[in-house]
Amino acid sequence: MADDLFKALADPTRRTILDELAEKSGQTLFEICSRLSMKHRLGISRQAVSQHLAVLEAAGLVETRREGRYKFHDLNTAPLRQITERWPVPAPSAPEESPP
Repeated sequence: MADDLFKALADPTRRTILDELAEKSGQTLFEICSRLSMKHRLGISRQAVSQHLAVLEAAGLVETRREGRYKFHDLNTAPLRQITERWPVPAPSAPEESPP
């Protein structure tokens, strides 16, 4: 799963999609395409956005749910925690005081 995660994060368009889902989760494909076009000036086809979403979903970063004929996309940050748990950063130690 780590390979899929890094592959998904490597693309700037996919990171922009994640930024948009972080700002407003539960968007449809139409909403995501509209925001990418209007807010980020990305001239990207609906099919290309759908393919990016499929990569993000395969990596576990996006979860989908259907309500009627609509498919909603939600951000899932759980896979990102796997990265921080794999390479934990040690807590900084307190500076030692030198004797006067």
